[in-house]
Amino acid sequence: MALRRTGLLGGSFDPVHLAHIALAETARTTLDLDEVQLIPAADPWQRGPLAASAAHRLAMLHIAVTGRAHIHVNPLEIQRGGPTYTIDTLRELPASADYFWILGADQLENFCSWQHWQEIISLVTLAVAQRPGARLTPAQPLIEHLKKLDRQLIELPFEPTEISATLVRQRLARGQSTNGLLDVAVAQYIKQNGLYQAPVA
Repeated sequence: MALRRTGLLGGSFDPVHLAHIALAETARTTLDLDEVQLIPAADPWQRGPLAASAAHRLAMLHIAVTGRAHIHVNPLEIQRGGPTYTIDTLRELPASADYFWILGADQLENFCSWQHWQEIISLVTLAVAQRPGARLTPAQPLIEHLKKLDRQLIELPFEPTEISATLVRQRLARGQSTNGLLDVAVAQYIKQNGLYQAPVA
């Protein structure tokens, strides 16, 4: 029986926005995936403190994927707690699937700083989307290791977008519109729960 083709999209999702969902859908169709799992981080070690709690970020993700049968929320990292390392997550996932790790070109630039990055690319196929201001050029050590493993780096046909969680938080803190940035139901949840009202840099 063929392995289930599963896309994995990790992130802070603070909050989840329309570009996250668009990227998941693009990866699903481009790579002919059976599903895409959105994996919210507990405590991402390469960025500052998160603005919303794990419970709120999970709730917003569940709202954002409502009606999308092939996109699911995987709370594994939040349930595990502590600093979030991709390799720990991959080691916990069942071996009964063919995994594709979806990331942006900005993450690709520092991929070789990730814990046990060599093992990561032995467990997943990397699928990279373009991001504004980031070059889609893997570091030489990554190129060499992919070649050694006979693994490819897949470039997703994803139009670079200026939407980011930072921009969303800034607009919310200033009381500005988030039309075209957030799922309407997610925006409503944020308003009802008074999230992201503190000024942000």
